[in-house]
Amino acid sequence: MSQYAGNCRFLWNKALAINLHHLENKQPLLWYQELDWFSKLWKKSDEYEFLKLSPAQTLQQTLKQLERAFKDAFDKKQPLKKIPTFKKRGERDSFSFPQGFKLDGRRIFLPKIGWVNFRKSREIDGTAKNVTISRQGKYWFVSIQVEVELPEPIHPSISMVGVDMGVKRLITLSNGDFKEPILISFFKDKIKRLQKKLAKKMKFSANWKKLKEKINRLHTKISNIRHDTLHKLSTTLSKSHAMIVLENLQIKNMTKAAKGDMDNHGSMVKQKSGLNRVILDQGWGMFKTFLEYKQLWSGGQVLFVDPKYTSQTCPVCNHRSKDNRKTQSKFDCVLCGHKEHADVVGAKNILERGHRLLACGETDISLLSEAGTRQLSDELEPALV
Repeated sequence: MSQYAGNCRFLWNKALAINLHHLENKQPLLWYQELDWFSKLWKKSDEYEFLKLSPAQTLQQTLKQLERAFKDAFDKKQPLKKIPTFKKRGERDSFSFPQGFKLDGRRIFLPKIGWVNFRKSREIDGTAKNVTISRQGKYWFVSIQVEVELPEPIHPSISMVGVDMGVKRLITLSNGDFKEPILISFFKDKIKRLQKKLAKKMKFSANWKKLKEKINRLHTKISNIRHDTLHKLSTTLSKSHAMIVLENLQIKNMTKAAKGDMDNHGSMVKQKSGLNRVILDQGWGMFKTFLEYKQLWSGGQVLFVDPKYTSQTCPVCNHRSKDNRKTQSKFDCVLCGHKEHADVVGAKNILERGHRLLACGETDISLLSEAGTRQLSDELEPALV
């Protein structure tokens, strides 16, 4: 399996290098048919004859995946367009079989490998279309894609909730409930200590490999903790609420480095770096993805609203001011005196914008906020006089 994954990685990188060279020289890209012809030619050469060790369909699937990646990169409808990147050994090692596999209880037949036992985490319903074998750390996993007809889902709940994502709290709901952040600092510190030891070892020696394997296991553990927490949280929310409103946060822009350049040096670089690390550790983007597909399965919906000034706008009088938020957690409206936790205020404003979006498609809240402030001022004026 390591050989198959390595061959697929090699073919991906070689085909990608050719297409990147074509892009640099403004030449047309090579698609699946041309690349498949080249791969058959490489198999016959003395230099790349090791490609013969892999089943042909795994190499063909790799080239099809690369073609799809390039098409997505130039598709204007794709929200996250980017050119495919090179694969490294040990990172996302995988290969796929679109046919030739068989399933029999807790074992699977893979071409050129034979029958392999596996731990079945759930029953396999529907018609199996393809399987993907992937490695995470020292373990191999099999993913089976199936085709099954499902009725149109109807969500059992009719409630709607606003969700504010943060650093001190992972999420805060508009009803006041919250979830503490994912705690992985212990493992991060341990990795840091081990990496210092690794730097002193001779590269690729036996002790270096042992230490490297230990670090990889810790990284896998962190990933498992993050996935487990976010899956449980997203499942609970999806089952409890038909409509979930989130901020449309541009996480890629939020986590940009603050170093600057030679002419314009960045400010508070160390603090910004720490904030970026915390945001990425919490897995905000992963949480949004989990919620979207789970709501789709259950018949619910996820709405995304403008995140501007959610923690500076009073949910009672709509007065917006940076003076409203005294500290990270304390909100105290300077106009009407409303006091509450700042994250709860943010979640309530997110929910309110979700209602506006459903009612009239309102996305720009500046006019509504100003109108609300003027209305409250008119109501308070007689009392003050």
